[in-house]
Amino acid sequence: MKVLIKVKANSKTEGIVKEDDIFVVRVHEPPKEGKANRAVIKLLAQHFGISRSQIKILSGMRSKNKIIELITED
Repeated sequence: MKVLIKVKANSKTEGIVKEDDIFVVRVHEPPKEGKANRAVIKLLAQHFGISRSQIKILSGMRSKNKIIELITED
């Protein structure tokens, strides 16, 4: 399953909110050296109840807009 997300790094609060077809993910970490990407993967894994290894960033590694693939066992 592919999911569109928008990352808000350096946020005071962490969380995931769905707005229309896009998930807005807020993380504490700064967008440097992949810290925010790792925090996004961790938060998404908790939210969807899957392991971190089942989440892959398909595009947007250096952008706030990303396409994430969730590998689920259906």
